[in-house]
Amino acid sequence: MPCLQTLSGLAKDCSTNMGGIVEVLIANFDDVDSVAVTDNMITTITMAASAKFHRYSFSKNTGNLTSTYTLDPASGVKYVTSDLLLQFNRMETSKRVELSALALGDLAVIVKDANGKWWYLGKDEPVTASAGDGQTGTARADANRY
Repeated sequence: MPCLQTLSGLAKDCSTNMGGIVEVLIANFDDVDSVAVTDNMITTITMAASAKFHRYSFSKNTGNLTSTYTLDPASGVKYVTSDLLLQFNRMETSKRVELSALALGDLAVIVKDANGKWWYLGKDEPVTASAGDGQTGTARADANRY
């Protein structure tokens, strides 16, 4: 039996379109009590008492969000993975400690892109760190960063 889907087409978008991300908010996954969804859009995020999302600031043009659709026709598996890449300038103890804490945790993440759209990562399962490094750079013009 064939799989039936409803298609509605896509109109050409003539509005301004900018790349990049401008803001990232991160909370502990267990601090999010509920996420309400209406018409495939998040309408409300309810947090545990006194819990909140924390803002992580980074320099312009140093972060991005990539979503990759994976399809395996043989197994019928279809899913999307999202990778968030952030760069924090200047290696410092406080940043190393904070990034180490993030790497250990199960997280919920909200990303604002340069078009003013908000993206929520961690609705169904926690966001976890998968890689990272710190570099001093070699030349004076190189980034010293995490």
